[in-house]
Amino acid sequence: MREDHAPEANPYLLTAKQRNHLGVVDEHIVISPFEKAAEYGHAKVTKHFGQSFGLSVFAGAFIALAFVFYLTVTTGSSADSWGLVRFSGGIAFSLGLILVVVLGGELFTSTVLSAIAWAQKRVSTKQLLGCWTRVYLGNLCGAMLILLLVMMSKMYAMDSNQWGLNALHVSQHKIHHDWSQAFALGILCNLLVCLGVWMTFSCKDALAKSLLLILPVAMFVSSGFEHSIANLFMVPLGIAIQHFAGNEYFSALGVMRQTFADLTLSNFLFNNLIPVTLGNIVGGAVFVGLGYYWIDNTAMKVPGEAASRHISTITKTPMQISKKYQDSSIAQQTQYQPSQEDLAMKNKIQKLIVSELMDTKPTTLSVDTSIYQALTLLAKNNVRSAPVIDKDNQLLGFISEQDLMRSLWSEEFASTLPISVKDIMQTKMLTVAPTEKIVQLLEFMVVDKNKLFPVTDSGMYISGGYQSYEERLRDASATVPSTYPVVENGRLCGVIRRETFMQMFAKLYSPEHDGITHPVEQQSVA
Repeated sequence: MREDHAPEANPYLLTAKQRNHLGVVDEHIVISPFEKAAEYGHAKVTKHFGQSFGLSVFAGAFIALAFVFYLTVTTGSSADSWGLVRFSGGIAFSLGLILVVVLGGELFTSTVLSAIAWAQKRVSTKQLLGCWTRVYLGNLCGAMLILLLVMMSKMYAMDSNQWGLNALHVSQHKIHHDWSQAFALGILCNLLVCLGVWMTFSCKDALAKSLLLILPVAMFVSSGFEHSIANLFMVPLGIAIQHFAGNEYFSALGVMRQTFADLTLSNFLFNNLIPVTLGNIVGGAVFVGLGYYWIDNTAMKVPGEAASRHISTITKTPMQISKKYQDSSIAQQTQYQPSQEDLAMKNKIQKLIVSELMDTKPTTLSVDTSIYQALTLLAKNNVRSAPVIDKDNQLLGFISEQDLMRSLWSEEFASTLPISVKDIMQTKMLTVAPTEKIVQLLEFMVVDKNKLFPVTDSGMYISGGYQSYEERLRDASATVPSTYPVVENGRLCGVIRRETFMQMFAKLYSPEHDGITHPVEQQSVA
């Protein structure tokens, strides 16, 4: 009875706007870098076209600015310090990827990690290729914008024209790789870029992310590996200087313009850009993305010690716990040794996302529905609440049986009240995304971590007398809604209820279930 009162009476007044429930879940819950990478890639593919393209333009501009920094740092350097000069240039160039990661740009070379979402069958091949294409074109536009500004500002004349000469030599070097060499250099480059981005999934602090990116970028730049988006700025810059700098520019340098006659668009496209781009795809999408996907998928399938290390997010402690209670919890966990079937089932459940269990055709209401019609509809469909949507399926609000009955009670149960759904619906809601993990939502719905682990952030116990883990767990029921609208891009795409979890577990633990089959493969529980 307790769970049917306060949690349901006014569950959507927790925030001033729709927000994802993970914003409310304890921030200490640990998500593995692979899971973050999967969400990272999926978000890139499903992002709105305009937003994605705009961020891609910025990313292309960031990388171009980083190459401007590289040229400035390395111009006029001594040939005797070849390695140190290239290292300092690599440090300077890392600014580009730092700007992309910290400011949220869409860079092609890191976007190829969306291959993970494709391997998980969360996006189609058409969606994946469409995302890669728009990001690549956006990066090109950003690079061309910086190229135009650099040429207009005549930066190539800096240091007595040596800056431009440095750019010409770097550009010319890039178009003289053979195909296999350019392809291999592209693989090596994006292997490091994506590993650098992957490392940032392990932290939240912007400064930490920035520091983690410096050395991988410095290594690929100083080692001469090839980055397709950087080349979209660097080689066209050399071509532009060769064609538009003027004869007096080359005369002042004491070199012939014809020395750089091979800097043409066709040479750039066929000798560098195509093989380097393909190499970047293989290095990032195949080696890093699909490589880690294969490792994670293998861990899920193989029972035993490897599988036992794949810990569910449900069991992870959300805060520092005093040693006494850690020992108590560990003792409870070590009393039971899971079988291989249990481990396989656990890993299957870990992989479930909201879209696999949600009700895709829920009972919905419009703002003009009267409270009497709403009561009838909820009772007829045997549901306790329903989302309120407009004709475009945009989520406007949420209404529960308690909202309806509270309205009737306040008016002494009159039968002709001129009250519609829009007058009493809750507009401040908690929502979930279709890609969120079931285990995290379940934890949020059924466990109050503050009751289960009653300690401060510094580890001080605040609950009074000693209670065992079992006693605390018994009292740790969560006072949160039992039903959540599932929203993507502002539109309702389903509803997920606590009853759905109960049905899923009842099926999983029935004697007929083998403990291995995917929970959604046996029945539709939505």
